[in-house]
Amino acid sequence: MKAGNNHRLKGRSLSLTLVVLVITTIALWAWEKNPFANTLLLAQDWYIAPSSEFHVDARNDSVVSMKPTEEIVVNISDSIITKAEENFGTAPVDSISTLSPETIDRNEDMTSSSETKVCNYAKGRWVADSRRPLYSGLGCKKWLSAMWACRLTQRKDFSYEGYRWQPESCEMPEFERSAFLRRMQDKTIAFIGDSLGRQQFQSLMCMATGGEESPEVQNVGKKYGLVKARGAIRPDGWAYWFPKTNTTILYYWSASLSDLVPLNTSDRNANVAMHLDRPPAFMRQFIHCFDVLILNTGHHWNRGKLNANRWVMYVDGKPNEDKKRNEIGNAKNFTVHSIVRWLDSHLPSYPHLKVFFRTISPRHFFNGDWNTGGTCDNTTPLSGGSKVTQDGSSDPVIEGAVKGTKVKILDITSISKLRDEGHISRYSIRGTTDVNDCLHWCLPGIPDAWNELLVAQI
Repeated sequence: MKAGNNHRLKGRSLSLTLVVLVITTIALWAWEKNPFANTLLLAQDWYIAPSSEFHVDARNDSVVSMKPTEEIVVNISDSIITKAEENFGTAPVDSISTLSPETIDRNEDMTSSSETKVCNYAKGRWVADSRRPLYSGLGCKKWLSAMWACRLTQRKDFSYEGYRWQPESCEMPEFERSAFLRRMQDKTIAFIGDSLGRQQFQSLMCMATGGEESPEVQNVGKKYGLVKARGAIRPDGWAYWFPKTNTTILYYWSASLSDLVPLNTSDRNANVAMHLDRPPAFMRQFIHCFDVLILNTGHHWNRGKLNANRWVMYVDGKPNEDKKRNEIGNAKNFTVHSIVRWLDSHLPSYPHLKVFFRTISPRHFFNGDWNTGGTCDNTTPLSGGSKVTQDGSSDPVIEGAVKGTKVKILDITSISKLRDEGHISRYSIRGTTDVNDCLHWCLPGIPDAWNELLVAQI
C-alpha cells in the first residue's frame, strides 16, 4: 500500500510541475506580446522634448500634430535618440499615460508655456553690462555722423553707454555681428523714416561692422537711386552691401511716411503734395527687394514743419477738404493707419518680408522746448527708474494701427523714456551750444538697444 501511495504522490507532484511550467511559458509569451510590458520603461525614456512643431493635447495626452517629414532629436540621459513621425505620431495612448504624474505635469507645463507664452520685449528693465557698448564711438567714423558721436564732443560722462535692456518674460540673445550677418544671408534690411530712423540705421551699421572701417562693405546707394542731387546737402538715403553674406542695410528718408510729390518740378519753391493715403514712391518701387522693413514717423508732424517744408495735405489725389483730418494729430493717425493697411494688403505677395513699425522715440526737454531754452542736462543713468511694468505701448497710435495685421510693433517708447541722460544735450563737435538737442541720441547709445530688440524679433 505504501508503494502505491508513493507512486500516486509522485504523479501528483509531476503533474503540478508540468502545470506550473506550462503556465509560466504562457505568461512569458503573453508578457512579450502585450504592449503593457512597455509600462516598465522608465518615465524618462518616454520623455518627449517640447517642440514648436508639435504639441501634446492635454485632453488625451497624445501627439496630435507634426510636420510629416520632420525629424525630432531628443537628448535623453546623455544619449541622442532620433525618431521619425511614424514612431512618434502613433505612440500608444496607454504608453504615454504611464509617465509618472510629476513628469506629465512638468511636460504639460512646459508645452503649455511654449504655446501660450508671448514675450513682451518692451516690458522689463535696464541692467548694467560691462560688455557695453557694442562698438566704439571713436572708431565708427565711417558709418556714424559726427554730430551724433558724443565721444567726439566735449562731453566727459559716458556712463549711459554701459547698459542693456532685459525683457522680463524672455531671454534676449546677445548680439554678435558675424552671427547676425549669417542670419541675414542674402537679405536686405530697410529703414524708412525720419532722422531717428537714420540714427537706428547708423547704429545697426556700427553694430554689424563692430565699428570698424570694413573696406569690403560697399556703397550701393546708386542701385536704389540714393545719390546726392545737385544742390542737395545729402542724398535721400544710403545703402551698404556686405559681400561675404550678400546682406544689404539701407535707409531712406521719409519723415512723414506719406508720398511727397512737388506740384511744380520746375519751381523749387512750389508747394509739395503730401499724399496722406499713399506710401512713399521709394517704398512702392523697392518693396519687393526688402526682407526686413522698419518704419517710423512722429516728430515732423507739427504745423511748423509742414509749413517750413511747404507740404500740403492731399487725399484721394486732391487737396484735403476734411477739416477734422486737417488737424495734425488726426492727419498723422490717418497716415499711419493708411500705410499699415497698404502693407498688410501687400504682404501676401511678399511672404519673405517682415515689417516692423517702430513706436515714437521720446523727447526729454525740461524747462522749455528746443527753441525756448529747454535742456536735458542729467548725466545720471536711470535716475527716474529702470523698469517698465506696463503691458501696453506708450504709443497708442502705432499700437492701434498694427493690431490685427501682419505688421509687427517695435515698441521702444517706454524703455527710452527712462534714458533722458543719453541725449546729445548741449554738446557738439564745435563745443557747447545754447540749443540743447534732447531729441536725438548719443551713439553708441539707446538706439543700439532698439536694434537688439529688432534682431531678437526678426
